[in-house]
Amino acid sequence: MASTAYHQAVVTLQSRGYFSDSCLNQENGIASFRLISKGVKLDIALTRRETYCSRRRSVPVTQASASHTTAVPDPVLSPSSGTSSDSKKKSNEAALILIRHGESMWNEKNLFTGCVDVPLTKKGVEEAIEAGKRISNIPVDMIYTSSLIRAQMTAMLAMTEHRRKKVPIILHDENEQARAWSQIFSEDTKKQCIPVVTAWQLNERMYGELQGLNKQETADRYGTEQVHVWRRSYDTPPPNGESLEMCAERAVAYFTEFIQPQLLSGKNVMIAAHGNSLRSIIMYLDKLTSQEVISLELSTGIPMLYIFKEGRFIRRGSPVAPTEAGVYAYTKRLAQYRQKLDEMFQS
Repeated sequence: MASTAYHQAVVTLQSRGYFSDSCLNQENGIASFRLISKGVKLDIALTRRETYCSRRRSVPVTQASASHTTAVPDPVLSPSSGTSSDSKKKSNEAALILIRHGESMWNEKNLFTGCVDVPLTKKGVEEAIEAGKRISNIPVDMIYTSSLIRAQMTAMLAMTEHRRKKVPIILHDENEQARAWSQIFSEDTKKQCIPVVTAWQLNERMYGELQGLNKQETADRYGTEQVHVWRRSYDTPPPNGESLEMCAERAVAYFTEFIQPQLLSGKNVMIAAHGNSLRSIIMYLDKLTSQEVISLELSTGIPMLYIFKEGRFIRRGSPVAPTEAGVYAYTKRLAQYRQKLDEMFQS
């Protein structure tokens, strides 16, 4: 019943000016919709109170709905026949792109960064742009980032290279004023936007008392072996910080509750986040053990593509370059998307 409601019910968001004609309401872990007539306040449908628990703490958060998506089909993605059976086939496959942010200013200085909000360096900017070129022919309907600026910069810069030229817009649903002030009044403009949802659950793991310390000086002080345990073990946190296990609890919970339903509905999703939060998600996608995940290395600014099909995540590696045809032939749908882009933008 919840699945049927998810696909059939529609919520009008015109009074708020959001990107979609539908709003997903998560109640008790079940996706459901509520029909709301035009002009009715949507606070209940747009936000919810949730508590994510780890073994050490319980953190209440207010989370914006994960269904702020464009209701008007993208002509590049729409099936040619437009039949209901084609739409069902379309929703059976989706692309998931993971990007670790580029080099930050504290990476450059060899400092523990964690949840300190530090911007990218010039090199980091270049890495983000290069990542964008690699995914420039892959459809993106929705973007998720952490609440940290280096991840958000990476997502925004990457999308400047996308051939579809849609504009990523960060959703502001903090309060009534934020919703009102960020309203878009042009329907045509809305169709050319990609909603960006920011979530602290996708943040880098919190490094506690190591944040801001020089990595080499910390190793000299506490010993290389101890620092290696703090950085690379699965369940041992640094002083007053998070372990990878604790980071995984929040990141994977967020992914399964808010992002995976988008993939199930056929939305193509990009996540721009951090080494440890993405490592946690990949652990879930690839069913890695706690020992396998600690040896997993993710390069900055290198996108990783997964295909979500029939309830399974299929790793496809990193697109090589915007002119590389092979990666886009992994599925018929990606090949068709690229072909339509070529047709649209050829001179």
